[in-house]
Amino acid sequence: MTEKYLSQQKITLAIINAKIWTANPLKPRAEAISVSGNLITTVDSNKEVRKLLNKNTLVIDAKGQILIPGFTDSHLHFIEGGLRLKSVQLRNARTPEDFIIRIKSFSETIKPGTWITGGDWNHELWGGELPCRDWIDKVTPNNPIWINRLDGHMALANSIALKAANITKDTPDIKGGTIVRSLNGEPTGIFKDNAMKLITRIIPEPSEEMKDKALKSAMQYVARQGVTSVHNMGTWDELKVFESAHKAGKLRTRISSAVPLETWEQLYDKINSKGNGDQWLRIGALKAFMDGSLGSHTAAFFQPYTDAPNDTGLLLTQQEELYHLVSHADKAGLQIITHAIGDRAINILLNIYECVARKNARHDRRFRIEHAQHIIPKDIPRFNKSGIIASMQPYQAIDDGQWAEKVIGSNRLKTSFVFHSLLNSKTHIIFGSDWYVEPPIPLDGIYAAVTRQTLDGKNPDGWISEQKISVEEALKCYTINPAYATFEEKLKGSLEPGKLADFVIINKDIINIPPEEIQNSRVMTTVVDGKIVYER
Repeated sequence: MTEKYLSQQKITLAIINAKIWTANPLKPRAEAISVSGNLITTVDSNKEVRKLLNKNTLVIDAKGQILIPGFTDSHLHFIEGGLRLKSVQLRNARTPEDFIIRIKSFSETIKPGTWITGGDWNHELWGGELPCRDWIDKVTPNNPIWINRLDGHMALANSIALKAANITKDTPDIKGGTIVRSLNGEPTGIFKDNAMKLITRIIPEPSEEMKDKALKSAMQYVARQGVTSVHNMGTWDELKVFESAHKAGKLRTRISSAVPLETWEQLYDKINSKGNGDQWLRIGALKAFMDGSLGSHTAAFFQPYTDAPNDTGLLLTQQEELYHLVSHADKAGLQIITHAIGDRAINILLNIYECVARKNARHDRRFRIEHAQHIIPKDIPRFNKSGIIASMQPYQAIDDGQWAEKVIGSNRLKTSFVFHSLLNSKTHIIFGSDWYVEPPIPLDGIYAAVTRQTLDGKNPDGWISEQKISVEEALKCYTINPAYATFEEKLKGSLEPGKLADFVIINKDIINIPPEEIQNSRVMTTVVDGKIVYER
């Protein structure tokens, strides 16, 4: 579809008097944009766009505000995030007393017997002491509790939940997981990584109605943040929810949906029979886990944790098993996305990816490493050399930066969240939130990547300041780079004629204002598929 042909189409929407950042290096700036249906037709001057208007064109005067491509959140748990909006809120509980009071208050609003899940607590906010079931048993006499740490790699159960799961002192440990126990061997209620399955297997699934409502809430929430596309790290059940909403014409956010790596044959068969989706819902990616998280002490490192000299973390999937799965799925032409946080996990995964690439026929793989938080120096250039995408969450840097040094020491921190070093080595970086872990607010993520000022205010010049990046570099990590990561760079991610009309108007020029002011900027308008889905 040529630009000349597009410019002759009936213009349905136009934005004028804007500061447009296009993410297109051939035409990086413009004043106005026009849309016909769901496609961009012109990105040019006010004068040129005004020539195309007709009496039915919806014209929006941006009044000098900045307009950019719609944001993509490249790693989140979309339905879980929607469900969390209605859950007990523990993210900013700063004392054990506040933690307990919030749970008590929430339990009084629900029916007896109803499971209380979610929470997203962070024990580091009150000094690092892990909660235990003794804290909450008295205030939750009628409801089973299963509330997770914000990273999702550790959760707390009360005694009612342990009884329901038949967990006792004699319950054996689980490979790739930990049941935290008291000195006498009794479970404290804390379960880590694979051990969490002992509880999750008995929790009732949310109803289909609840999942549909959660999806609707999630789409509304991210639209307010300027997010027009997401990469969901999920399950086949979640994919069914997306498919149902798509069939009913209810999707307002574009979704690329990953499913578990061990189901690669099922995904391969589905793509062969029905294709890999369309502009609204795309499949083709498989998600796996290499290790756990830093905050749960389950990320896998070469050296022990500084505050736990006998602990080097956990490998959630054994190397041989992961290699086997990656090799077969890659041979089938499917994309592999793998969670790896600790330096040992990242090193092992790089080895597996490189070995598979050498063994299997050459093709456009676009392997991804999710999080890629703590990397040994020699592994940094391997990302670009092997064409591996680093999928990172910048807000986690200013969150974890409050306490990470006591956990892994200052030396390993030098190559933690290395945005600048990876970009300098020409690695494709994509940004996301890992919502529900962190809020799906790209403006906060950009602020984090550019300033690296930790949430406790103790690093005004930036935590590991040499890893700061520019606003435009961060914008690319939220726009054109994620489109590349889903093989859609010719469809979206930049503002060019013929691409999808997904864009955002922001009230402050985030490229030119002082970086500290970015977090005070606001999304004013979000457009998806040529339609306004949010106005402030």
